Amino acid sequence: MQHKDMRQLTQLGRAIESSSFQIIDQEVGPNTWDAKEWQIVRRVIHSTADFEYCDLVSISQGAIEAGIRALESGCPIVTDVDMIRIGLSPSRLEQYQCEAHCFISDPDVIASAKEHNSTRARYSMKKAADLKLLDGAVVAIGNAPTALLEIIELAEQGIIKPALVIGVPVGFVSAAESKELTMASSLPHIVTKGRKGGSTIAVSIVHALFYLAAGQT
Repeated sequence: MQHKDMRQLTQLGRAIESSSFQIIDQEVGPNTWDAKEWQIVRRVIHSTADFEYCDLVSISQGAIEAGIRALESGCPIVTDVDMIRIGLSPSRLEQYQCEAHCFISDPDVIASAKEHNSTRARYSMKKAADLKLLDGAVVAIGNAPTALLEIIELAEQGIIKPALVIGVPVGFVSAAESKELTMASSLPHIVTKGRKGGSTIAVSIVHALFYLAAGQT
């Protein structure tokens, strides 16, 4: 596959991004992340201007490589909210022939959530599993801890086997707990510990993986 240049489209845009990364590198200084891991962490910091993420990101062994392989194979990307799906670069998705899916607003998902007094996010993951989209997928969860909990349960039951779980839900109810369970699982994962997270971070991690797949920084 011939990789397209995924950097900013204008010279000024590239200069601003490069300067931002230089500032992050200087302010963080020496750290324990390897080169690939730092590309993930640095883009999370870049998207939030929050240096605390240098200590909050947790990456399981082999997770980055698993995510890159999945994207290179044109895997589905399943998200918990449309904000993540819409935030993913169309050109990067097209480059790798990856399709992003989000089912949280589907009428059948809403109906099932109401019927079972559950959340749309949880039933959106159930629908993705029913559609056989989660095996080998990159799952990006930035808002809903219940979506992450459903992924863990489905995986533990042997129903799904995602290539990578990006678990960065933000919030006060079950957010930190869902990430702790993810880190304790056998799932390849990239998470942000504690309450912090969000859709912006999920998007930045997926984009970082695309850059790494293309051999760019």
